[in-house]
Parts: sequence; C-alpha cells; structure tokens
Amino acid sequence: MKQPIQREPATVPTIRRSAPVSRIAALPVLLIALFTVSMPVLAQPPYDLLITGGRIVDGTGNPYFYGDVAVTGDRIVAIGQLADASAVRVIDAEGLVIAPGFIDLHTHTDLLGNGMAESKIRQGVTLDIMGERDSVAPRDGLPAGTDSHAGDWTTFSEYFERLEDQGISMNIISHVSEGQIRLVVMGYDPGPASPEQLERMENLLERSLKEGAWGLVTRFESGGPAHPEEVLALAALTRKHGSVYFSHIGSEGYEQQKELDFAIRVARETGIPVHILHLKIRGQRLWDEMPDFVEQINSARSSGLDITANQYPYTAMSHGWSANFPLWMREEGPERFTEMLRDRSLRERIKTDPEFIAWSQEHGWWEGIAMARAGTPEVKAYEGMRLVDIAALRGDADPADTLISLMAAEQGNISGVFHNQSEDNVRLIMRQPWVSIASDGSAIDLNAAGVPHPRNYGTNVRVLGKYVREEGVLTLEDAIRKMTSLPAQVLGLQERGILKPGFYADIVLFDADTVSDTNSFEFPKSYARGVPYVLVNGKLVIDRGLHTGAAAGRVLRGPAYQP
Repeated sequence: MKQPIQREPATVPTIRRSAPVSRIAALPVLLIALFTVSMPVLAQPPYDLLITGGRIVDGTGNPYFYGDVAVTGDRIVAIGQLADASAVRVIDAEGLVIAPGFIDLHTHTDLLGNGMAESKIRQGVTLDIMGERDSVAPRDGLPAGTDSHAGDWTTFSEYFERLEDQGISMNIISHVSEGQIRLVVMGYDPGPASPEQLERMENLLERSLKEGAWGLVTRFESGGPAHPEEVLALAALTRKHGSVYFSHIGSEGYEQQKELDFAIRVARETGIPVHILHLKIRGQRLWDEMPDFVEQINSARSSGLDITANQYPYTAMSHGWSANFPLWMREEGPERFTEMLRDRSLRERIKTDPEFIAWSQEHGWWEGIAMARAGTPEVKAYEGMRLVDIAALRGDADPADTLISLMAAEQGNISGVFHNQSEDNVRLIMRQPWVSIASDGSAIDLNAAGVPHPRNYGTNVRVLGKYVREEGVLTLEDAIRKMTSLPAQVLGLQERGILKPGFYADIVLFDADTVSDTNSFEFPKSYARGVPYVLVNGKLVIDRGLHTGAAAGRVLRGPAYQP
C-alpha cells in the first residue's frame, strides 16, 4: 500500500517507494537462502523524478485522470499508477494539475544577456517562439539605425550558438521575418524587387531555414503586402523545405479584411499551412465585424485550407506609438521619420491626415492610448499614463500635439499600450477550436523598463484563472490543449506538447483553484500565482515556487535545419 507523502518536504528521501523482490524459479531452497544472504535485494532502477497523485491533463483535450508521471533524463518514461516506483526526487502533486509545459506561439523574446525567462517560466511556459517583427537574423546588410538587437552575430547559427553558450531556462524557436529579409536586400526602397533581388531574398530565406529558423513570418503595416508576388514566392520556398508560414495581421482594423484575404490566398495558392498572429479587431466602430472574420476562417477551413490563429486574453494591445502615423512618414526609415516629426510645418498635415485620424481612433483615441516606455527622463515621467492625461498635465489643448511632440523628443521611439478591443470578441475568438493562446510578449523580469503590458507576466495563468475557473469560457482540458498540443501541431513540433512516455519532460504543475495573474495595466510587474513546479527538459526550473537558476532550455531548430 502506498505510504502517505508529506507535502513540500524539507528533505526529499532518495527512495520513496520500494520495489518487489524478484522471484527466482526452479532453484533449490538452500541456494535461494544463500543467494538472499550474500546479495542485497535489487530495487527497481529508480527514476530521476517521480510526480505522484496529481490530476493529469495530458494536452490532447481528453478528460483528466489521476496518476503519476516518471521522468528519467530529459524524457517522460512512464505515466499511470506507478505504485511501486522509486526515484531520486519525489514531488507529491496531490491537489495539483500536471500538464505539458505551455508553448507560446507569438513572442518578442530575446534571451541574450538574461536567460532566466522568469515572467514566462513562472507561469508554466517552457517554449517561446520569436521572430515576428525584426527577427534576430539575417543581419548582413541592414540599413543603419534599423537593428534593434545589440550583438555581433549575423546569422541564425551564430545567434543560436550564443544562446546555448550563455544558457537559457526555457526552450526557444525563432522564425525568420520576411520584412527582415527584404530590409537586408532592399533597404527602405518601397518598389518591387528585381529578379536579382528576389533571388537574393530566396537565398537568405533558404540559408536561414537551413541554419535552424523554424519558418517564415510576414509583417505588413496595413492592407497586406505591397508586392504580393514576392511573398508568395517566399511562402512557396518555405513550403518546399517543410517549414511553416505565420502571418502578422498588421492592420487589425480598417484594412484587416485585405490582410485576411491575402493570408487565405497564400494557403490556397501555395498549399502551406497558414497561422494568423493575435487575431482580434481594434477600434470600437469595428467590433461588430469580428464574427464575420471568424466565419471567413471557418469557411476557408471547411474548404480544406489549413488555417489557424492565436490570441492573447486582453482587451489592450501593445506596440510603438509610431503605428499611429501615416505610412508616408515611416516608409523611408527611422531617421527620416524623426525629421518629419520635428518639422513644425508638417504638423497640421499630420493631424488632418486620414490615416493618422483612423489609426488613432483604432488605437483607442486619446483616452485609450497609454505610454509604456520612453527613453529620456523628461518623457519617462509620463510612463503608465493615458495620452489625454499627459496632454492635460502639459497644458496641451490638443492631445494630437502631445503625441507628435513627445514622439519628436524621443526620435520616434515610444512604446505604448492601447485599450481598444471588446471583451465579447476575446471570448468569441477564444472559443474557436483552431485558436491557440499566445502572449505577443517577452520573457522578462521585474526589472523590465517602463510600464509593460501585463501579458508578459500573466497570459497563460489569466486564461486558467479568469476564463476557465471564473467564467467557464473554456474547459480546463481545452485551455491546456490550446497552450500545448495545438501549438505543437501548428509548428509541426515532434515529441512536445503532450504528456506521453518518450516525449520530452516539459511539465508544469499548478493549482487549478488558485492559479491566476497577479498584475494589472497600472501595475504589470508581478509574477503568476499558483504554479509551484515547472520542468524544462526534465530539470526543475521552478521548484516550490522559486527559480532554481537551471539553464535547462534548448534552441529547437526547424525542420529544414542542416548541421
């Protein structure tokens, strides 16, 4: 009979459970007696780690069951009623849920310099996928002032080697950005690529995939690509290498229909699976359009196209204040953008530009636009405030003038949080079976600059607390499926995302009764509650709620990788 186990023991015995003694048949009684006296009883080979008595939600969407999970090395080796098992370390999971580690399909994580990934690991995320906007590579030939990554690498191979040499606490995948490739080849030239330039883009894409980039991500400012044939050519090459295509819908407002149409076109014309990043609709005037977009994707899927999406569980988004400004100001690069912001003769033209007005309305107008992070002390004083309140504090009659003046002072570099979405739409999107949970955030710590979006610290646990336990929008099993096996399926990722013998031991243990986010838009820097244990590749990174410092993470290279 299984002996009771103390919860949270100060010292964990090396062996918790005894194995039965093997019987030796067809030997004389005397020989048996001599053998048992001269040789010790051989216990069953112990596991490295045994998690006992938890509620197992395996990631498939199947109903939970109670049982034990055994880990040896970096793999799950047994699941079930392991009554006679022994292990070096035993964790009593009574009252806890045992689930696969969560996979975040859309992040801006860059772990060089700080590989602990605390905001993600502490809520159970064991794998981040990055590369949506300006991927970490290629960097050979980027125009001056465009590289947001401080480092001396050029290729994905070099970047991945630096991550592995440094050590990271979570697993990492990176896509290669179509926009990054075009910037390397074309700079800020808005025209179509020549045949030679397109060939170089294809060569850079192929090189990146062979270096381990997982797939291709596209990012358009508004209305889809200016030169769709270029993107279709890159998508077709990506499919040829067995990789995936992720589509960033840049407008999310008045131009969203065009961008969604193009994403579906890519799936239809190239046959590649298409994944849409952070499906939503911003701008109160447009909220009622979301059911039509959901139906359009459902219709495309019914026709045989492999189209999926992800979302974050918040009604506010986050990116640069620069997104409010018309494309004619930004298309020539950051230096020219700053010059135009500072040109007083352009002030009225900017304020009356239809794109400036429409995009400011989409972003929540002056009451919904908040400052997340700035650079200079004078402007940093407004971090966390809404634009309408900043204008009042400065004595500006028109908040548009405040926006332009502050952007000019910061050379166009202010990040913001924009309150502009509908809670009803968040629930509608979340209920779709083809939608995963993803943060669009980063792995950071409590010393992060500014007043960041709370999604960096709470996306997954917010779903488990608010939308599962409190509101019943999802069942526990389906919520975990949306964070584990569904993202793995989207990526074509093998041996992760499900609790199964032989799969990698990326595992999270949480208390379904208490798990939650603990932060807010006003005070976002706060870690998750109710996640006492997290394993990455079989090693405890969160143990009794504390980060162990273990650099257990790995770079996972894509299907086209050639060592």
